[in-house]
Amino acid sequence: MGNAEDARIPEGAEVPEGAVSPGEQWLGPVLRRREQVQPGTTDQRLLDSEGDSEWVHTDPWRVMRIQSEFVEGFGALAELPSAISVFGSARTPDGSPEYEAGVRIGKALVDAGFAVITGGGPGAMEAANKGAREAKGVSVGLGIELPFESGLNPHVDIGVNFRYFFVRKTMFVKYAQGFVVLPGGLGTLDELFEALTLVQTGKVTRFPIVLFGTAYWGGLIDWLRDTVVAQGKASEKDLLLFHVTDDVEEAVMLVTKEVGR
Repeated sequence: MGNAEDARIPEGAEVPEGAVSPGEQWLGPVLRRREQVQPGTTDQRLLDSEGDSEWVHTDPWRVMRIQSEFVEGFGALAELPSAISVFGSARTPDGSPEYEAGVRIGKALVDAGFAVITGGGPGAMEAANKGAREAKGVSVGLGIELPFESGLNPHVDIGVNFRYFFVRKTMFVKYAQGFVVLPGGLGTLDELFEALTLVQTGKVTRFPIVLFGTAYWGGLIDWLRDTVVAQGKASEKDLLLFHVTDDVEEAVMLVTKEVGR
């Protein structure tokens, strides 16, 4: 017994000259043996002000950041009233027909009793936030850290900025009862197909998805029907997971009807 204990050197202790390093080391719940044993302890590295700072870029630290983003998002949005997420291009010009449609949709959703959630950026997102604010509703923006965008648009009343796309997308779905999708690019398509997949696989139920702009979305729908469904990569009923319209009142009616409002 004495020999075994003598062979063990406490974590963080200075190893006397000639002593043998421990062959086994516990760092919290993690076991390290042989060549994987690390010098020092977690506490020691935390309190050592002269240690290098590379640890803030490691995966375990990123897990903590991810966790903090979920906590901040849940805390900020938990008391929202029923809401609809509105997606669309950040490049939609102010004053364009698409922008004005976004403003009218934001207003109409508030009039129907919903808060409005967008990605918080410019273009179509700003338009929907503007409409919600002008209708004196709750205007929410969920921003994302990007190299070419900065800040939330001025019509956001509750804003949360995220580092990670997947955390942000969770918030869009968790705190909304449906999506209205204006013409948009790759980011909009990403959000649209995420929602379609969640509905198709039963991860969410009673979740209406409305595509606004028949001319814009027509080619995509034709491809889904004539290629994806025709080749058996999806079923015919998957085309019923969304609605398409050019009418603001119909868009709001569709989401209202499907969530039982």
